[in-house]
Amino acid sequence: AMAAPRRPSGGGLRRAPQDGRLEEINKEFLCDPKFSDEEDLEMKLAVFKEKYMEFDLNNQGEIDLMSVKRMMEKMGAPKTHLELKKMISEVTGGVSETISYQDFVNVMLGKRSAVLKLVMMFEGKANESNPKPSGPPPERDIASLP
Repeated sequence: AMAAPRRPSGGGLRRAPQDGRLEEINKEFLCDPKFSDEEDLEMKLAVFKEKYMEFDLNNQGEIDLMSVKRMMEKMGAPKTHLELKKMISEVTGGVSETISYQDFVNVMLGKRSAVLKLVMMFEGKANESNPKPSGPPPERDIASLP
């Protein structure tokens, strides 16, 4: 049998199984009547999947405390050990020390407020907000002041 051509290893290959698994989970969410009225669900799920894979540093399919810790630092929102534990239990409902992809998506789509969700939303907004014009603020004459 011929060996399959090797793709350049950019870590892309190692991610493939996980990508596929998360894709399957995304399909389940897409079929879930609970989320049928969610706007742009498919787009959101694609973003969540990317984010989750970014978090899941050890590629175990779950996000553990160290992963959350490093991710928060990367986002410029470092947290204490205690805060991290609390963040994880907010997402998992306290039943697990690691965040599964289902937990992650449920929190992101759910109505519950969770620190992780707030940080993610904030990061998303920070990324897409337009760079502020540099330079001094426009001059305002006294007459235009309220």
